[in-house]
Amino acid sequence: MNILEVKNLQKQFATQKAVNNISFHIEKGSIFGLLGPNGAGKTTLLRMITGIFYPDNGEILFNGKKFDPLNDIAYIGYMPEERGLYKKMKIGDQVLYLARLKNLSKTEAMQKIKHWFEKFEMQSWWDKKVEDLSKGMSQKLQFVTTVLHEPQLIILDEPFSGLDPVNANLIKDEIFNLAKRGCTIIFSTHRMEQVEEICDKIILVNKGEKILDGAVHQVKQDFKENLFRIDVDGAHHIDTSRAPFEILKNQDGHLLIKKTENTSSNEILKYFINENKLIHGFQEVLPSLNDIFIKLVEGTTKARQFQPQNESPL
Repeated sequence: MNILEVKNLQKQFATQKAVNNISFHIEKGSIFGLLGPNGAGKTTLLRMITGIFYPDNGEILFNGKKFDPLNDIAYIGYMPEERGLYKKMKIGDQVLYLARLKNLSKTEAMQKIKHWFEKFEMQSWWDKKVEDLSKGMSQKLQFVTTVLHEPQLIILDEPFSGLDPVNANLIKDEIFNLAKRGCTIIFSTHRMEQVEEICDKIILVNKGEKILDGAVHQVKQDFKENLFRIDVDGAHHIDTSRAPFEILKNQDGHLLIKKTENTSSNEILKYFINENKLIHGFQEVLPSLNDIFIKLVEGTTKARQFQPQNESPL
């Protein structure tokens, strides 16, 4: 079942179409990646999903019903890239205040705050002020305030910014734990390696338009280029005149090859076996999401540059 459905969403500011006819859906319990370069429309999309902006056209469904920002926001946790904590307020008072805004009783809020402060080793922070925290410590605090009320939908915009590797892993583990408990997570970032590791499905937007969406593993399959890496002994004495592949790189027996059309991986292995080569490793090389991201974003940008002058590039 889908927790969120976005249908033909549009938002325009003056002459700029920030979001242009974007549609997608997110299944309950999934980790969904929202990707795009700066100015792509990601923040505008998130602000419409959280009710901060109203769309000019289109529809948002939350749990199968028309999104009602006033009521449904109680089931959403939003961690924006521009952090929104009160710098002069004591941390303990601030977290309690924000928890009460999410309709938690004081007793329930204190129980949950104690749980998260112990988990993240924040017990000594209670009387500190946000302005006294490092960027990484502020990130941990913002994450806690976002998930404290156990929302159904959690939106995390660049959640790992400023975190050291230890605390980044801590937050990452909690993202997985929240998903296992049934929370749905929208994860927005510029770090493609994090997306590959964390997300089930993605959408890529550029210039306010959707240019790609799908499951991460399927997207990588769709953009593969028939590349394989094989490690063999005696790689410098290979007769490639009749080989069903092209050697793109040969570094001390570590070969990067591109197979010809209609050639199976079994045929490649059979070729090396027939050549009496000892094979130490063999694997298909799939493109990274970063490679796909660059290819698609640069491609759409170049396509716009060649539009007639009387057409809007948006």
